[in-house]
Amino acid sequence: MKRSNNPAGISPMHTRRQALGLLSGAALLSATPRPAFAQRVDDVLNEAMVLRDPDVPATGNPDGDVNIVEWFDYNCPYCRKIAPEIQQVVQDDGKVRLVLKDWPILGEVSKFAARMALAAKYQDKYMAAHEAMIGVSSKLTEPRIRELLDGAGIDMDRLNRDATANAKAIDKILARNHDQAVAFGFKGTPSFIVGKFRVPGILTMAQFEMVIADARKAKKAN
Repeated sequence: MKRSNNPAGISPMHTRRQALGLLSGAALLSATPRPAFAQRVDDVLNEAMVLRDPDVPATGNPDGDVNIVEWFDYNCPYCRKIAPEIQQVVQDDGKVRLVLKDWPILGEVSKFAARMALAAKYQDKYMAAHEAMIGVSSKLTEPRIRELLDGAGIDMDRLNRDATANAKAIDKILARNHDQAVAFGFKGTPSFIVGKFRVPGILTMAQFEMVIADARKAKKAN
């Protein structure tokens, strides 16, 4: 797992101790707000915003009964290594919705990659951008990112315009993703929520399948 460095311009709003007030037991999410956080919790940490933020891209089954939420960085080698395994689990299961939360914690190039991916959403090419960047084995640079995105069939002129025109909206998404990750006590990428279970680290395909099964059991029990 790649360790988090507080990215410039994004201030942590919550501590791990505070976030645990939003968890049932040690691992389950709760939609119950804490008055101490007032509106900020309602905006960022309620269950709907963690699992179904309308501005955050998702893939898999849109009507799936279990959500996997991943916080990742395009320059994180562990995120790249696990990406095809997660996609395989989602494909094999058929009832999982995968939520992709860009969390660029590894420097300026990571932030550039995340902003470009989210800007590609405006031409319905987020997944093309995501797959192009998460699928490489070498460290990304800005020229390499542009080369990859161009090769993925993304209109680069429009991408640049959309990135500029929507810069504030994109930065708000990244700030929400960051606040949630910090609040859940995640220390680096990749980190996950599976159903309502908090998974701060890497799992094997078999372990993902087990957690998904446990998430379904927990959902039925409620």
